[in-house]
Amino acid sequence: MKVWAPIAKALEAHGTCAMISVVKVEGSTPREAGARIVVTPLGFHGTIGGGTLEWQAIAKAQALLGTPTQHKLSVHSLGPDLGQCCGGRVQLVTEVFSRSDLAAARDFAAREEGGVFAVVGRIVGPDFNEQFGDSNRKLYLFGAGHVGRALILALAPLPFDVIWIDPREGAFPSVVPSNVMTIQSENPAAEIANAPPGSFALVMTHSHGLDFEIIDAVLRSPPFAYAGLIGSATKRARFSKRLREAGILDENISAMVCPIGIPSIKSKHPAAIAAATAVQLLERDEAMRCAESPLADPLRLDKVGAGRRAS
Repeated sequence: MKVWAPIAKALEAHGTCAMISVVKVEGSTPREAGARIVVTPLGFHGTIGGGTLEWQAIAKAQALLGTPTQHKLSVHSLGPDLGQCCGGRVQLVTEVFSRSDLAAARDFAAREEGGVFAVVGRIVGPDFNEQFGDSNRKLYLFGAGHVGRALILALAPLPFDVIWIDPREGAFPSVVPSNVMTIQSENPAAEIANAPPGSFALVMTHSHGLDFEIIDAVLRSPPFAYAGLIGSATKRARFSKRLREAGILDENISAMVCPIGIPSIKSKHPAAIAAATAVQLLERDEAMRCAESPLADPLRLDKVGAGRRAS
């Protein structure tokens, strides 16, 4: 979640806002370390898990709006202190920003626009590492039919940047979520040429012939970490035979996901297929993130306005 652009916008408009960050968790908690919420005079952006913890944290932050730049560290035992059955402990840092922090907020907002970046020593202690910015997975979605449209809505709040491709004129809705880019292409398979490593692909066009052409290209392309093809077990068997005859390696064919979606969802309603597929994509994405290395060379800050110590 991007936080510094909303902070900069709030400071420009109101001269004050606050950010609440989860900096440490123990046991069962609503959110993980790194979750954040930005509180402004007009409302809030993001979540640290909802419930009593979030409600009280927002209220305390709102009471501090308009005061000088400051920061507060608080520790909450969810059961004894708040009556939440999670039972864990959460450490929060509430930062209040004033107009004097606008330049630093704009700098961080620009960094967020450039991608994910890390900061060490901004809050809590000299070795505390924060990560900002979105690291969305690229998802190439081929086909703007009923399931494709349902999937676009299911993926709207999730960590995916969707490149939505269809050859038909007028196939896309007039309005799409902000994480979606539409491409009308007479040669959809050619659109995968610039896919970054670790990209996902989902093939669900109006034509089995076009499906085959695209999945053939995807399985020949190393960057793709997930290759999904809508269809039944029968379609998978027929496509597997043709792909093998076309020279695709058996290991690549076995990696093809068809049918798509978690198998426990049996419904063929487009929205149900979309929900089951979104869960499968999240599972694959999270598994890959756990295996990825942390960011190198984090930015080190230790001055109030750019970074501050909480105590």
